[in-house]
Amino acid sequence: MSEQNQPVRTPSFSETIKTEVVCPNDTNPMGILQGGVLVQWMDIAAAVCAQTHAGCISVTASIDHVRFFSSAKVGDILTIKARITRAFTTSMEIMVEATMRRVGSSEIRPVSLAYFTFVAIDHLAHKKAVSPVILTTAEEERLFQLAGKRKEKMLQKEEK
Repeated sequence: MSEQNQPVRTPSFSETIKTEVVCPNDTNPMGILQGGVLVQWMDIAAAVCAQTHAGCISVTASIDHVRFFSSAKVGDILTIKARITRAFTTSMEIMVEATMRRVGSSEIRPVSLAYFTFVAIDHLAHKKAVSPVILTTAEEERLFQLAGKRKEKMLQKEEK
């Protein structure tokens, strides 16, 4: 595909929305969604987002700043939204937000927020360069800048 035919790589181009219903098998004995199950669902949404942006297989490199705000229970409907915040050379930061609502209710509550880092790879599992993110809003610019700060902080920790 020529460069002219490449899709514009805005955050909305690769945004991924995944919906899940909390079933008994996803919960602890109290009927509350297990955090690990939620993180797995979030990882899948983030992978689809990263792979759509990169146009190739992308693998999880890290999961940072996982925060849980409220619990979800059996029967609740979860919406998991994954959106790229920044593309680096071969890696991408994906912000994933999970919200829930109870059947019959219109109230939407935040459940979790996390930042996933994915690395694009080729068919031999070697790192592959990714296209930059084209920012279109002030909010996208803000998230882009914060992603850079998170990466810088992470690199400083690794140096120690």
